Amino acid sequence: MSDIQQSTPDTQTPQSSRVDEPYDVPSRPTAWLGVVLFGGIMLLMVGGFQCIQGFVAIFREDYYLTGPNGLVLEVDYTAWGWTHVLISLVAVAAGIGVMAGQIWARVLGIVIAVISALVNVAFLSAYPIWSAIVIAMDVLVIYALAVHGREAATA
Repeated sequence: MSDIQQSTPDTQTPQSSRVDEPYDVPSRPTAWLGVVLFGGIMLLMVGGFQCIQGFVAIFREDYYLTGPNGLVLEVDYTAWGWTHVLISLVAVAAGIGVMAGQIWARVLGIVIAVISALVNVAFLSAYPIWSAIVIAMDVLVIYALAVHGREAATA
């Protein structure tokens, strides 16, 4: 009978106290929190660049290399300008929220960076260097907020 008792598994194995958390989140901020702050600052800069790009499109349509017919989408520059201004306002709001540690701002920041990159791809023929710079900044924002954003919630 002692053989049967020894062959039964031990039912009192210690379980982790962090069963509900799928990832091991450090209890104190790490150096990666700076990358999230960098993402928030980059969102502010993307918002500023988008605003400049929008106001130039609204007030100086002759500034760009090609006319509205040369864009990926045939849209008047005034409409493009207001699109960029709207993106800039959302990007600035998300950047402030990211620096305040808000989760909704991280999600909104990623979404607005993707939208900004797509809009600038469509705007590449009008002003290639400026659009390429904004697209590169959008990629940095997406990386900073998607990869290291979880640590900002614990800080």
